[in-house]
Amino acid sequence: MGKIGLVLLLLVCISIDRTQAQKYRDSDGRVRVAIVLNSYNGDRAGPETDSDAEAMLQGGLLDTLASRNVVVESVESAELSTHQESEYGRWNRFGMVNGHLAEIVTANEKAHRFNIGLYNNCSSLSGMLGGLQQSGQNGRLLEIGLIWIDAHGDYNTPETTLSGMLGGMPVAVAAGHALTRMREQSGLEIPLPTEHIVMSCVRDTDPLEQERIEASNIEHISVLDIRSESSAIRYQMDRLSDSTDLIYVHIDLDVLDPAEVSGHPLTVPNGPTSDELARALKIMFEYDKTSALGIASYPHTADPDETTLKAVYKLILGAIEGLESRQGD
Repeated sequence: MGKIGLVLLLLVCISIDRTQAQKYRDSDGRVRVAIVLNSYNGDRAGPETDSDAEAMLQGGLLDTLASRNVVVESVESAELSTHQESEYGRWNRFGMVNGHLAEIVTANEKAHRFNIGLYNNCSSLSGMLGGLQQSGQNGRLLEIGLIWIDAHGDYNTPETTLSGMLGGMPVAVAAGHALTRMREQSGLEIPLPTEHIVMSCVRDTDPLEQERIEASNIEHISVLDIRSESSAIRYQMDRLSDSTDLIYVHIDLDVLDPAEVSGHPLTVPNGPTSDELARALKIMFEYDKTSALGIASYPHTADPDETTLKAVYKLILGAIEGLESRQGD
């Protein structure tokens, strides 16, 4: 290849890098956001829908984002059709609503709107992953990396669970180890290889669940790594950036220091603070392939002084700060 050819190739590469870095920006450089809600609860106990996800939105999120000069282009909720509401089985219905979540996410990603998912619980994971997987050009299914930030592994199957909760299984479902029909309903046609999964701050697992994690290729970022902003964060982000097309970051609020989520029923000691995690999120979202954020399980009825809600908004703004810092101008 001659010098002219090398120069042209370099210019093309620079153009691609700039386009990728600026993917979620409008013509004025402002971050473009789409908020996606799933208010359904796939677990068999309690009501089938709840307002935890809606409470994260209605507590002032739009004003918070506007104050940061972020453009919220759409707010949509995944809903069942009237016919689907009459279908049997809560797990079956949850798979269908996750499919609608995936459709919304796909449309947003194709339109270069940054997806922020607000969920009642973590079982919405497959819907978000499915939506990102389906967002490739010409029907190509994308390789998705997952950063799972949770006090719990949620890597149980119906055979290993102690609680029987669907909310303890979503990572196993996403990896193709349980509930195949629900995963496929959610649009996640190809399960995630476990080497594309990174667990962060996980510190409470069931015995057989821990055995499954240790037998997998899942890698880890510790609470100490998050607190110290250690090189482990960038190592895992570099690794996933090299091996996947898009990266999704999922947060269960029980990951935080219990003082910030005192109303959550599943808190675990020694979690990071929201300030510490927000700084780590900034690093994660500096990476061009990091394409969506999800936050689950806000205990809104047990947060009278909005301590947890404020933590939620810190986390979202940490991700936004990372997006804003991407190079490409």
